[in-house]
Amino acid sequence: MKLSDLLLAIVLVSQIGIGLLGNSFLLCLYICTFLCGHGLRPIDSIFVNLTLANLNVLLSRSLPQSMFYWGLKNFLEPLWCKLIHYHKNVSRSVSLSTTCLLSTFQVITISPSNSRWSEFKVQASKYIASSCLFCWCFYLLINFTMLGIMHNSRFMSNNTRWWHLGYCSVAGPASFTILFYIIIFSLPDVICIGFMIWTSAYLIFLLHSHHQHVQHIHSLHISMRNFPEIRATHAILLLVCTYVSFYSIDSILTVFSFQFAKYGTFLLPTSQFMAACFPTISPYVLISYDSQLRKYCYRLRCKKSFQ
Repeated sequence: MKLSDLLLAIVLVSQIGIGLLGNSFLLCLYICTFLCGHGLRPIDSIFVNLTLANLNVLLSRSLPQSMFYWGLKNFLEPLWCKLIHYHKNVSRSVSLSTTCLLSTFQVITISPSNSRWSEFKVQASKYIASSCLFCWCFYLLINFTMLGIMHNSRFMSNNTRWWHLGYCSVAGPASFTILFYIIIFSLPDVICIGFMIWTSAYLIFLLHSHHQHVQHIHSLHISMRNFPEIRATHAILLLVCTYVSFYSIDSILTVFSFQFAKYGTFLLPTSQFMAACFPTISPYVLISYDSQLRKYCYRLRCKKSFQ
């Protein structure tokens, strides 16, 4: 095993461990809180969906890649390679669309009463669960088309274009160009990215307006950061900025690695690292900013101590 592969394996395994620990803790916390009879906020449904998507990203993308760096090359059968590649694309897109849904919901939540967004405040909470389900169904369907186009084979042919992932090799027809991939499969993701950028700009505008209206509170030595809505907005803005940054770098590197069809460069390993950053960081951002999560922990701890 090369020293570079060993270092990459250690980095990916560390990312997986940290990410799985944070996301598993969040998921267990929400499940225990729900089973104990404590009410969850509407936004918690989005957090649960984001946590599930992040767990799937770490398991379907980073775990096989780390096994490759430990020396297991092309260890997946053709069927499993297709399924993991399919699962990876679905999870990545659902994580993106859920982050977009999260920023949209927060815009509706903190919008002033005279805003157009305020009209959706009552209806927004009702459609959160169905919106999360729609994200999964939509990307399961659109990536199912990818399964029909991409195929796996251990035999080369003249009309086959290969994309080497390390742990397996995905192949597709030579007519399957990168432009086709960008237009058909990346267009929904690009729309989500653009909408997240717009909602983030609007959230910053709302925070600035709120700061102008409550300047007198500072004279009472009360910080704006203590308001739950403000803290939640800061967390969502940080999540959106983090996702857009890592997603953009990951997408650019993935496009170049697909175009050049070479695995042995720094492109794909760097892309794998970038793809695992957001699922690893996001649970700790939510835990650090969301005071309600700490209340959930306190309730469960108190209930356990009285048993």
